[in-house]
Amino acid sequence: MKKIYTGKTKDVYQLDNGNVCLKFKDDCTGKDGKFDPGENSVGLTIEGIGRANLETSIYYFELLRKAGIKTHYIGANLDEATMEVLPGKVFGHGLEVICRLVATGSFIRRYGEYIENGTPLEGGYVECTFKNDEKGDPLVTKEGLVALGVMSGEMFESMKEQTLKITKIVADDLKTIGLDLWDIKFEFGYNGNEVILIDEIASGNMRVYKGSEIVEPVELTKLILNR
Repeated sequence: MKKIYTGKTKDVYQLDNGNVCLKFKDDCTGKDGKFDPGENSVGLTIEGIGRANLETSIYYFELLRKAGIKTHYIGANLDEATMEVLPGKVFGHGLEVICRLVATGSFIRRYGEYIENGTPLEGGYVECTFKNDEKGDPLVTKEGLVALGVMSGEMFESMKEQTLKITKIVADDLKTIGLDLWDIKFEFGYNGNEVILIDEIASGNMRVYKGSEIVEPVELTKLILNR
């Protein structure tokens, strides 16, 4: 396979059949050795988190498939920690989409003078950031994305609608095992003119609580899969 991209938590390879292979790694975003899905750089390595993220992604991609939501997911190989996906172009140089159900993390660091940590955000709050480590993954609005030629307004609305729908599916599933989703990070791309979910739906990309305690990624995967 030919490597076409080295990411923070995955490497990306081109397959001979025209599809793409994602190779999951044990690196996590965080700071000072502490896991934080809202950080924009690798802060720690957790043994087994690559496979854990892949297992969680398989579970949720299959759940979305049953719900009739198209994504880039085709199949996976757990032994090799790889996932085969449809080719999809990223928006700009990469765009992350965060859906927040509860105010916490970087949201509080930005807006803490207006809202307390742990405050529910009714209906979900969707925000986008450019993937740019040097600039700290800057926030960008719908209007900004359109003005910059990154996507059309219609594409943004499709992405936002899918984000809220997918977040609800994940949150409702977690509720069945007594867990609360606080926020989750996605990446979207486009296949032709169609906006689809790409990348992963992983334990390392969501902040989940059990009561007042955050659930660490590997433990979260165990709770999701071993129910």
